Amino acid sequence: MGTLGDLERGVMDVLWDADEALTAYDIKDAIEADRGRDMAATTVLTVLSRLEKKGFVAPDKSVRPHRYRAVGSRAEHQAELMHEVLGDAGDRTAVLARFVGGVSAEEAAYLRDLLARAS
Repeated sequence: MGTLGDLERGVMDVLWDADEALTAYDIKDAIEADRGRDMAATTVLTVLSRLEKKGFVAPDKSVRPHRYRAVGSRAEHQAELMHEVLGDAGDRTAVLARFVGGVSAEEAAYLRDLLARAS
């Protein structure tokens, strides 16, 4: 799945936070409000096209203007990134140990519960 560039991440954040499919103009307006800078709608359309090719967004082209929705959730993307990092790690156990060493007691308890249910 891979990491997202800054603008791709901005577009995905808007889509992940949305309750419905959005137009490029909706996304543009949300990014402008968040970042406080103007951007061209064509820039957002280009980013959406790239995200579609990467499998992050699905367009509804049956309506005009086209509407876009996220294919997966933010949590799914982040979990996939974690799997990629582990897949690239030379020493997976060291990476996992370092990760677990940095979580809170509550997060560690939650991880133990998840692992117990997965067994």
